[in-house]
Amino acid sequence: MTWTILALIIAVALYMFGTEYIKLDPKKSKVMHNIVHKSVHLVAIALLIVGVARIWTPVYLTSVNPGIVMEMVKGAQAAEQNKSSGEIKKYVKKNMDRMMENAPIMGNEAGSKTIFFFTDMLCPYCARAHSELARVVEDNSDVRVVIKNMPLPMHGEEAVMAARATIAAKIQSNAKAIALDEALMKDFAKWAVKNDLKASTKNVMDLAKKAGLDTERLEKDMKGDVVRNELAQVSELAQRFGIQGTPFLIVGDQAFPGAVPAAQIKQALR
Repeated sequence: MTWTILALIIAVALYMFGTEYIKLDPKKSKVMHNIVHKSVHLVAIALLIVGVARIWTPVYLTSVNPGIVMEMVKGAQAAEQNKSSGEIKKYVKKNMDRMMENAPIMGNEAGSKTIFFFTDMLCPYCARAHSELARVVEDNSDVRVVIKNMPLPMHGEEAVMAARATIAAKIQSNAKAIALDEALMKDFAKWAVKNDLKASTKNVMDLAKKAGLDTERLEKDMKGDVVRNELAQVSELAQRFGIQGTPFLIVGDQAFPGAVPAAQIKQALR
């Protein structure tokens, strides 16, 4: 703003007094004198226009017509989202099998429409998104939801343990892994004992047993390479796609951060 005001002062001074300080050779023609004087005036007018525009534009955009700013922001966000969606679509298409290999799958495992669901077992918004996805699966027999467990640091070791258990459960049976996943997401307040990993693990194993899983094998598999590789892949994907929190859905070539209602998910599947 300081430089803008200074430019305006210089412009006014040039317009009013600039020609007085320009000494031309008397031998020069009158035409040359006019050209020089007009040039000085043109420079002054140009500076005035630029200065006024720099002062008036922010006022116009923020006070007179702020809607333009919102439209500009929305346009920039849409362009960025389209670029990001294109990159996600390209990557998912090329790496679909790898992304599904060790992840529990809700719905039709052979479905033609795929949703990737990045989730945290202790995230209340993820629980809401999970229930919306369950509705989508129930209403669409050709949909599969690939559950990518992404325990967030803020939720501690209990979230990591539950993620490991769900991934390891798939080694025994995808159906049992989904049964455990549903039980954990349904009411994490009951099984997750804050700052008590031992008690939380016991509760998760009780739910795993109810889901028909061999808990001795489950605890062993939780420490194995399959689980380690899946969690590492999720971390890699989160970095690649810019995922900073959960829930996060990839539906076709569209990315949806946050808990998305079933109707919106169905629309994206078309």
